[in-house]
Amino acid sequence: MAEDKRLAAVVALAQGMAAARTPRDSWQAAARGACRALDGSFAALSVWERELGRLRVLVNVGDRRPDEEEFPESEAYPVHQFPEITEFLHERWAGGRGPNAWVETAEGTAAGTPGYFHQRVAALRRRGRGCCVVAPVVLHGRAWGELYVARAVKAPVFDRGDADFATVLAAVVAAGLAQTERLEEARRLAYTDPLTGLANRRAVDVRLGEAVERHRGEGVVVSLVVCDLNGLKRVNDTFGHAVGDRLLERFGSVLSLCGAMVPGALVARLGGDEFCLLAVGPPADEVVKAADELCRRAGELELGEGVACGVASTEDPIGEVQDARRLFRLADAAQYRAKALRADRPVVAGREGPGDPVVRLADEPPHPAAAERRRFRGRRP
Repeated sequence: MAEDKRLAAVVALAQGMAAARTPRDSWQAAARGACRALDGSFAALSVWERELGRLRVLVNVGDRRPDEEEFPESEAYPVHQFPEITEFLHERWAGGRGPNAWVETAEGTAAGTPGYFHQRVAALRRRGRGCCVVAPVVLHGRAWGELYVARAVKAPVFDRGDADFATVLAAVVAAGLAQTERLEEARRLAYTDPLTGLANRRAVDVRLGEAVERHRGEGVVVSLVVCDLNGLKRVNDTFGHAVGDRLLERFGSVLSLCGAMVPGALVARLGGDEFCLLAVGPPADEVVKAADELCRRAGELELGEGVACGVASTEDPIGEVQDARRLFRLADAAQYRAKALRADRPVVAGREGPGDPVVRLADEPPHPAAAERRRFRGRRP
């Protein structure tokens, strides 16, 4: 019966991690599942950051003390305090043995001693816990971190069977983490422009749709900057596409730099020579200021010919914004006007008074001969 219970616990842990949508969800599912499987009162998952020489806690679950946040920002411990993760584990693996878990108590070691336990014993006493089981997590053949499960002072002490079971749980956690890594990489590729490393059109469509819903429901200010990098065709024709790609990369870096002026802004390459910046929350004037700086810096790029930049914000008099497509049309129309005027500063929709030419251009039916380049803005992805 006990074996059936443990098998069910393993399955539940694997299912919980498989259902995780983010790395945090995955960490939390791992710690909670292990805590339940081992009848613990507290559990934590930590990662070994080799380059920093520390063990950093990713998540704490269960009976947490006041100094134990669920997702701590800065809870980390020098590896020399817990040298078993580098010394004991590697020695065992070098000898052909697996990364087995071990048990420690507030009185000292109990089962599977790694040879070092003083810091952990002190931590158990300090936090009023009776015992813990520590299971190394191995990912891609290397020590990734550790799974830690503790019990209260009066609870039964973990035994050798619990330590062996913790080793199995750690292997399930490692498999779940590997899956999460693959999903995150797939998600990154799906929403990232491969040349510049900025977000891509799909990412903008998703974020802008959500932002406009917030605007309609909560009145949140949503601002969109759309820009065309001037002179790219000339660079490609004269110097080759490799040089043109470097120009796109440099402009992407400039856009990223200027986007950092606006808290939480998303910067993206829409495709070809078209880029954008999406801001949700900050005042329109902050976004316009960033766009102005973008125009200035783009004008200084070697081989480039500056940028045509248009801005549309729900904070300006542009009429009702019911969907993302209209805000895109407005920003695109402003950019179109900036290009026609050869403006070296951004054109902002709605700021030229009654009958604003940008708003009029965005809202008029598209003319096949003159507005072919703008048609894709009205399409849903």
